[in-house]
Amino acid sequence: MTTLLPAVLPVGLIILIGFIVGRTLPLQRSTLSQLTLYTLSPALVVDGLYRTKLSLASSSKLLLGFALTSITIYSLVWLVSRVFGLNPTLSRAITAIIMFPNNGNMGLPVATFALGAAGLDRAIIYMLGSSFLMFCFGPAIIRGNGVIEGFKLTLRLPLLWAILFGISLRLFSVKLPWELDKGIQQLGAAAIPIALILLGMQLSQTRFQPRIKEIVLAIARLAIAPLIAYCFGRLLQLDSLNLQVLILQSAMPTAVNSFVLVSEFGGDKDLVARAIVTSTLMSFVTLPIVLTVLMKIPQT
Repeated sequence: MTTLLPAVLPVGLIILIGFIVGRTLPLQRSTLSQLTLYTLSPALVVDGLYRTKLSLASSSKLLLGFALTSITIYSLVWLVSRVFGLNPTLSRAITAIIMFPNNGNMGLPVATFALGAAGLDRAIIYMLGSSFLMFCFGPAIIRGNGVIEGFKLTLRLPLLWAILFGISLRLFSVKLPWELDKGIQQLGAAAIPIALILLGMQLSQTRFQPRIKEIVLAIARLAIAPLIAYCFGRLLQLDSLNLQVLILQSAMPTAVNSFVLVSEFGGDKDLVARAIVTSTLMSFVTLPIVLTVLMKIPQT
């Protein structure tokens, strides 16, 4: 619990501020969601790629484990939606809730406290893979409209080009002149607080009463997802540290940016907002259990 408090309490504070802002100021939520999606999040990804000390090649198996876990989760959500005949609005919300873990503002601090600097480096690589999925393919997944339309939408979004730009900086060892990297870093640093404020604003207009639906979805995010990650990690024969990072990051609560995606591209915003809060609160119980299990994985 002590490990989690420094990671979660600042998150709660910013959400509370957003809640107060939503009750007192006439701000447009759509403006903030567009600002986050089209400006701040691309800067965060470029900055992460520019600054990470771990090569992408050395973490290829970790990224493959993440990709296989995400594909499996999406397939299971799609299957459940088909079997139970869920309407598209609900199905999109469930996809966003379960597919996208909060491995940025919560995952990185927890990885640092639990696994040290080496764990943090790998957690950053995981976060970059997750950002690629969330912001390059997430909009297409949430909106639907077929593969071709989804691909066109992805090409129109800045995140794909931000990732390509960041990778280019890494591949060619480019050092940005005139401290432009600090400007990008400051832009990226604003992405998570703005997203948290946006969530607080939505909650200020949402009646928060955790129901069975939110609890079940939180369990899927916090317990089932890391079990899937564990299976693929073992299948890929990841070394102990990469396996620990894959499981730990997969066990994070629902990402705040899931709400940004649903706000912009469709889905049940109220359900996503409640699920983010519910899964974050429940993670105080589940993450200590996950960390206890991870510490028992033999070092290789």
